[in-house]
Amino acid sequence: MSIYFLKRFVLIFPTLFFIIFLNFIIIQTAPGGPVEKIINQLNHQKIYGETFENSENFKNHIANSNYSDLKYQGSQGIDPEIITKIEKLYGFDLPLFQRFTMMLKKFLVFDFGESFYQDKKVSDLLFEKLPVSLSLGLFSTLIIYLVSIPLGIKKALNDGTKFDLTTSAIIIILYAIPAFLLAIFLLILFCGGNFLSIFPLRGLISDNFAQLSFSQKIFDYLWHLILPITAMVIGGFASLTFFCKNSFIEEINKNYVITAYSKGLNQKQIIYRHIFRNALLIVIANLPYTLLTVFFTSSLLIEIIFSLDGLGLMTYEAILNRDYSLIFATLYLTSLIGLLTNIVTDLCYFLIDPRINFAK
Repeated sequence: MSIYFLKRFVLIFPTLFFIIFLNFIIIQTAPGGPVEKIINQLNHQKIYGETFENSENFKNHIANSNYSDLKYQGSQGIDPEIITKIEKLYGFDLPLFQRFTMMLKKFLVFDFGESFYQDKKVSDLLFEKLPVSLSLGLFSTLIIYLVSIPLGIKKALNDGTKFDLTTSAIIIILYAIPAFLLAIFLLILFCGGNFLSIFPLRGLISDNFAQLSFSQKIFDYLWHLILPITAMVIGGFASLTFFCKNSFIEEINKNYVITAYSKGLNQKQIIYRHIFRNALLIVIANLPYTLLTVFFTSSLLIEIIFSLDGLGLMTYEAILNRDYSLIFATLYLTSLIGLLTNIVTDLCYFLIDPRINFAK
């Protein structure tokens, strides 16, 4: 099995290379890059009290230039030397393959360069925003698993009863409510206005956080997380709960369970000694999807609504601003975490049930 996991680990590198290469080609060749954005800004800025389009230099340049072979849309009237400097600033003076090779060499040592628009190192920005997304992602995933697994087991043991039907209806209704809509509702209801003023309106910490004691800081931090996490997890119970329930029902109906009952074992012994290990495999298989969905996808709108400056909001702004350094760094880390999580999932499979042989 060690050889299998070693092969899986080695396969991370070509897979990651293909993901980065494909996205690099698509993003870098798409119109509306950072050079075009700077050109658009130059076309609207004022020079010595007048707009660029009305300046004397602009008119002279129009009269003496041929624009049949323009490289960038909207670059009419801008000195080619300025465009060359802009290209050099963002690395667009180099061929596409050379830019990709240079980026790949830096990524191997986790050197992500500097952000185009925030004038900071990308690694510093990532570490600055990471605590917010980590807090939302890890706490949300933990709560979803702590609630869904016991609930799924109880539903399986009470399949078809009033408890099972009632909880299924509640879970489906909650699943149908969009997370952002629930977040807005919680914000209106519990954060002041015409209703209750119990929870903070925005941010991850209070303004006087530095003056608080250690225990008060922990309480303040968790107090700010309650509503965002509630909005994120409330619809996340459905898939995992039904996964768990169906998995347990399938195992309960197998012959080894009947044999265990015939040997005189009670229900608790059968569930936790025999059924739990086998039924938990499908639950573990859902871990990468749950973690990545909560960590990187679900948090975007929640971060915007609750003014939480995390990775989701940062990545969204980077895409709008064509901040390629930030986009590729986030993509690289997301893909790497996803690939590693899949390996950890297979490892958990093996630890729970050593009979599984992935090599075969």
